[in-house]
Amino acid sequence: MRFLLRAVASLLVLSSIQAFAEGDAAAGQAKSAICAACHGIDGNSAVPNWPKLAGQHEQYLERQLQLIKAGSRMVPEMMGVTPGLSEQDMADLSAYYASQESAGGVADTSKVVLGERIYRAGNADTGVPACMSCHGPAGEGNPLAGYPALAGQHAVYTSKMLTRFRSGENWGEGDKASNIMNGSASELSDEEIEAVASYLQGLYLAN
Repeated sequence: MRFLLRAVASLLVLSSIQAFAEGDAAAGQAKSAICAACHGIDGNSAVPNWPKLAGQHEQYLERQLQLIKAGSRMVPEMMGVTPGLSEQDMADLSAYYASQESAGGVADTSKVVLGERIYRAGNADTGVPACMSCHGPAGEGNPLAGYPALAGQHAVYTSKMLTRFRSGENWGEGDKASNIMNGSASELSDEEIEAVASYLQGLYLAN
């Protein structure tokens, strides 16, 4: 039954994906100076509280910018940035960062065993689903369904987001992906969140 529900949820996400403007990576690079202070020149942020954008799916990035601009996703650091962005600006910036290569990261070896177990198999005892069922075996995500790439993302940022999803935070009833994460993260323990976040940070090394 759980797998049937997840399949239905995936179809709901697919049905909710909207049309996006066509982005120009070169134009996005020219517009990215305001983003570089937090996210790095090429989208590889040096501060673990701020996500890496390099290599993330273009439509996912554009969708997040739209949500932040609309006020559905609250990111205080972005409140002074997104109001001045047009649809084309958001498309161009998303195309630029999607074209960059993620620098990856390193997992804490003491957390890899538990982190890999949660990512690949979940926790049957508490009903936690396997992360890879949506985000892929290598953390590559699924752009058509709106699921982001996770491999190499800062563990601090991933932990923060999982904790917020666990608490019930989402980006509105119309954003199926964040609603799905509420259910997926609801039974994660603090230890499991830290472990899977660390595993994802070094996923390209941990395989």
